[in-house]
Amino acid sequence: MVNRLLPPVLTRSRIWIACTVAVVADGIQFLLGPLGWAGIDESIDVVVMAVQALTIGFHPLFLPTFVVEFIPGLDMFPTWTACTLAVIALRRKQHAPPSPPAPPHPNEKVIDI
Repeated sequence: MVNRLLPPVLTRSRIWIACTVAVVADGIQFLLGPLGWAGIDESIDVVVMAVQALTIGFHPLFLPTFVVEFIPGLDMFPTWTACTLAVIALRRKQHAPPSPPAPPHPNEKVIDI
């Protein structure tokens, strides 16, 4: 059974889908202009938020990005792309295997107790 509360495993296809959706959404919102069209900008944001949550999992960083997109003028910045890349980087760092401890320096004495 899959635990829906845990983020999905990041695969290349999930990363590509999430990045493509973010870039396309930011591009469309840029082309619509700073004022957008009534309801279209907001609809794009709702769809992008849902798709990102399904592909790479929900992350609290999506909430400020979602809210910022409702402010005219600020939606001209590629906020979905930046947020998606930040979430992917954080998830990769979170799932990275721990690095082995560094070997002791040759001049240091190791004392076992």
